[in-house]
Amino acid sequence: MIDISLFTITELPFGERRTNFKPDISIYNYLKEDGVRQMVNDHYELLVESNIKEIFPPKGELLEGAKKRSADFFVQRLGGPEYYKMSRGNPMLASRHLPFKITPKTRLVWLDCYRQVLSEMDTVPEELVLNFWRWLDEFSNWMVNDHDQPAFKLGFSI
Repeated sequence: MIDISLFTITELPFGERRTNFKPDISIYNYLKEDGVRQMVNDHYELLVESNIKEIFPPKGELLEGAKKRSADFFVQRLGGPEYYKMSRGNPMLASRHLPFKITPKTRLVWLDCYRQVLSEMDTVPEELVLNFWRWLDEFSNWMVNDHDQPAFKLGFSI
C-alpha cells in the first residue's frame, strides 16, 4: 500500500491548464490491459457511490459503456492498443465533457477516488504509480468547465 499522503492535489486557477507531466508508459508493462481496465473499473465503482454520482450513469449497461470508453482511453494513453481512437476518434476529452458540470470540487472527488485506487496498487513500483498520479492530477484540471459550486454543496474537503 502506498502512503496516501504522497498523492498531492494541485489546485489551479479556473481555466489554467498545464502540461508539465506525461505518464511514464512503462506502467503499462506492469498493469497490462487487464490491469488498466481493473483500475478504471475500481475507480468508477467508487465514483458511483460518491458525492458526484449524479454525473455518472447508474449501475448497468450505460455505466459499463462509460467504463469501457474510459479504460480504452487509458490503455491507449499508456501505450497499449489505440482502442479509443479506433472507436471514438481523437480524444478531445475537454470537449466531450462539456455536457457535464465539472467544477473544481467535482475534480477533487474524482481525484480522491483515483487516489484510493492507486494507493492500493502493490504490483507496480511506487515511483510509476506516483508519476501516473501527477499526470492524472494535471490532466484532470483540463476537464474543469465550471467554477461555480460552493464547497459545502459536495461536503468534501482535503
